[in-house]
Amino acid sequence: MTHTASKTPKLWTVIAAAAFILLITIGMRMTLGLFVQPVVNTTELSIAQFSLIIAVFQLMWGISQPLSGALADRFGAFRVLSGGAVLLVCACLIAPNIPTYWGLMIAVGLLLAFGTGSGGFSIIMGQVAAQVPTHKRGLASGLVNAGGSAGQFLFAPLVQGLVVLPEVGWTGTFYVWGAIALLILPVSWWLAGGNNAAHTQHAQATHGQSLGEAVKTAFKTPSYILLHLSFFACGFHIAFLVTHLPTEVALCGLPATVASTSIAIIGLANIAGCVFSGWCTGRFKGKHVLFGLYTSRVAMVLIYIFSPKTDLNFYIFAAALGFTWLATVAPTAAVTGKLFGTRYLATLFGLVMLTHQIGGFLGSYIGGIVITQFGDYGWMWYADALLAGTAALLNLPIREPRTAA
Repeated sequence: MTHTASKTPKLWTVIAAAAFILLITIGMRMTLGLFVQPVVNTTELSIAQFSLIIAVFQLMWGISQPLSGALADRFGAFRVLSGGAVLLVCACLIAPNIPTYWGLMIAVGLLLAFGTGSGGFSIIMGQVAAQVPTHKRGLASGLVNAGGSAGQFLFAPLVQGLVVLPEVGWTGTFYVWGAIALLILPVSWWLAGGNNAAHTQHAQATHGQSLGEAVKTAFKTPSYILLHLSFFACGFHIAFLVTHLPTEVALCGLPATVASTSIAIIGLANIAGCVFSGWCTGRFKGKHVLFGLYTSRVAMVLIYIFSPKTDLNFYIFAAALGFTWLATVAPTAAVTGKLFGTRYLATLFGLVMLTHQIGGFLGSYIGGIVITQFGDYGWMWYADALLAGTAALLNLPIREPRTAA
């Protein structure tokens, strides 16, 4: 074994480190909706204002994906991951001390967004793809993605339990988040420690192609554009639900614990969904996996619309929905890798994530406008189902290579 090979992290070490970072960053991102009611009830902010803050968070998180991916491709993953951890800590210190519209906009909408985004899917999936053999990337991506789902499962009861404690509240919960964010520092060093050799190999494999050339080539590829459009619908769907599900539960006259339990169930179910999606991605075309996932969302949303709004039905809906929640990430990343290779995957997949978050911005913000104007979410549910169906159809024309580029 060569000296370089001896420094390369083992497969399970890479998967565990990547999954742990996603556990923290996605856990925070997916439980922001639990802060809506506590913040609105204890500050001068309205639901529409805080929905806009979360919508800006969604958009900035999306912008951070290609930026962090490009920076990692250029300077290495550890610098980006550790810098993101520092931004997270700063956000968690500012939010409880400046609980105004602009204070929270800066802390949550900008710093928290770029902090969690720097440890988001684009850079993590790029690291995994660069260090995992081609035939194992689908399953590895699914296992790593399950880390984000586990974060949602763990963070939901944690946040709900802390925000209701008088001595902690939503302000103290941010301090707890800041302490948790520090754990990213040692784990990111662990994850990125053996990346230099893989980075060099991929650089040589591209025969000197620059990042700009890779991006231009990608946007001239119709299949890449179709991935963007379908992921836009995915972002709308997830951001709408993660932001407004707690308010939907409150409108149905159910206790807040139903919302936090539903979000936790979504995360728990998606652990299985991500692993299953990764397994399927390793055996079937990614576009067919995506078609199945988006189509199932249509059915689940329509069933929810016409079902009685009881706590049991919310839990059933959450479990079914959770199976597809983040399961779209692994096949989308896999298709991107098959089309263009892994050298600039962090950047190219990051751009797809940006489109995802543009949809997320609209899902979160429009949901806030609708509830303010009409008092319920009504047509938002039908719009969600329509977009999911459109996303399913958009994946079918994708010309996916049988093997990675």
